[in-house]
Amino acid sequence: MAIAKQIQLSEEFILPPDEIESDEPEFESSLHLQQIILLLQCLEWLWQDRNDFFAAGNLSVYYIYNSPEQPTKLRDFCGPDFFVVLNTVRKNRKSWMVWREGGKYPNLIVEILCDSTAKVDRTEKKQLYQDVFRLPDYYFDPVTLEFAGFTLVSGQYQLLQPNEQGLLWSEQLKLYLGVYESQLRYFTSEGELVPTPEEFAKQAQSQLDEAQQLELERQEKIRTTRSKTTQSTIKSVRRRTKSLNVK
Repeated sequence: MAIAKQIQLSEEFILPPDEIESDEPEFESSLHLQQIILLLQCLEWLWQDRNDFFAAGNLSVYYIYNSPEQPTKLRDFCGPDFFVVLNTVRKNRKSWMVWREGGKYPNLIVEILCDSTAKVDRTEKKQLYQDVFRLPDYYFDPVTLEFAGFTLVSGQYQLLQPNEQGLLWSEQLKLYLGVYESQLRYFTSEGELVPTPEEFAKQAQSQLDEAQQLELERQEKIRTTRSKTTQSTIKSVRRRTKSLNVK
């Protein structure tokens, strides 16, 4: 009977359910929520024509973890504040389960620091991301505006160095990340800010208004030119008429 029980226990973990609900706590403040929404919104807008990625915030990532202390425990999870997975199907998910996604781990993680989680983000999670997830890790504090990023070099995290604009490059996203107006934002490889949908709409409207104003000015210039030409013609005709009358 002991052997039978052991087999049943193994099957329970080897064949997990198709979906597992996320198990993440609520945000500590509106700043943290706004920052995560901003990262998600801007990336999804920039990549709106792509269907080969998955981006999420405050969603559990379930992964396979073999622990010597708990050899039968094959499932564990963590909750990145924001993460991106590349070369996958873009669809809604209740959580990210590594074993259900072909063994794929996130390609990039951003932790939004707060008083209650900063220590864990800087130590335990960072160690997990280095040793198990093996991916670049970034963290940002929306209050102090502290921002740092780490990349793997020979299996160990090395601090990313900013460029002249103070931006950190993401080789995975092919984008820069940096602080702009007290928020963490994306920048193109040329250093241009990736706008939010609202910012893009305002820019488009501004360009349209400018184009319309230029067109109005062009039309006014044409009317003024025509008016001057007409007045000049009338004056010329009058002079000729007057000259003929004199003769």
